[in-house]
Amino acid sequence: MLQAGIVGLPNVGKSTLFNALVENHQAEAGNFPFCTIEPNVGIVEVPDERLFKLSEIYGSQKILPAVFQFVDIAGLVKGASEGAGLGNKFLNHIREVDSIVQVIRCFEDENVHHVDGSINPIRDFETIQLELSLADLNVVQKRIEKLGKQARSGDKEAIAEQELLGRISEAIEKTERIQISQEEKILIGHLNLLCLKPIIIAANLKEEELANPKSNANYNKFLEFIKAYDPSVSVIPISAQIEAELCNFSPEEAKEYLDGLGVQESGVKSLIRAAFETLGLMYYFTAGEMEARAWPVPVICKAPQAAGAIHSDFERGFIKAEVVSFDDLVKFGSKAAARDGGRVRLEGKEYLVQDGDVIEFKFNV
Repeated sequence: MLQAGIVGLPNVGKSTLFNALVENHQAEAGNFPFCTIEPNVGIVEVPDERLFKLSEIYGSQKILPAVFQFVDIAGLVKGASEGAGLGNKFLNHIREVDSIVQVIRCFEDENVHHVDGSINPIRDFETIQLELSLADLNVVQKRIEKLGKQARSGDKEAIAEQELLGRISEAIEKTERIQISQEEKILIGHLNLLCLKPIIIAANLKEEELANPKSNANYNKFLEFIKAYDPSVSVIPISAQIEAELCNFSPEEAKEYLDGLGVQESGVKSLIRAAFETLGLMYYFTAGEMEARAWPVPVICKAPQAAGAIHSDFERGFIKAEVVSFDDLVKFGSKAAARDGGRVRLEGKEYLVQDGDVIEFKFNV
């Protein structure tokens, strides 16, 4: 199962946010550094209103959204890569996840201590990025040394990897941003480097700032910084305290509460979707009387591989995929009506699945 690790400095709202993400899974939280000693893990659902509509059309008994795993990891501090705080133990936990959610504190509150004594989101982000990169430096240098004999013998792949790692090592030592191609990422993917994992930012605000995040000067400065640093990084404004309170409300009460704040949607929902999409994922649907279900697949995925998400036999014995788009299904009101309208298609092995396709696979094993 795909994982996103929640990281940040102590007392930025990580564990509070984690509790809100997984609702009833309560990680330990408190106003002091290192309150989370072991990484807490929780499975969350990826919200998508389309599933509810599908369940109505098909009369489905169950709704099964796509799921994502979040890991709450103890607060990092400056020097963690050298063992400060709880050190490398927790950097190793981060190494195992697929993406990183950095909780960055933007709110001012004199009652909640900041480990560095002041609120500076840019400094906090750079501290975390530096510690992740420095933790990689030892891994990179050991790998360069190990590749030496193969590279000297003329092994082209070893030479290419050694040259790439040399560039990364130099960038880390100069505290420069590491930029490499997708092909190069694949070449060194086995090293699972922290500095190359996709990042999502959860910018933690006060309750009264959530409806208008740009009322927070710290948030504004940080947003401009991130746009210059890497415009592909998603910055999701959240209020961890609000999200924690929403866990005690019914869906109707939560909507009423958010409406009262002038907020359209829970920040947690936006964060979950961003974590999912950052990994280059989408999902197609299957639906029937028993269940309506979302199946995560890569954005570029052919029909047989999509079938394999359900079961390997479906991929091995793939014949055809009967496909109707979600929009067409809703427009016609039923699959039968969509078929009569010429909107249900039979697709073969080369078909590229689209987000929101409703598919029934034909296979023979």
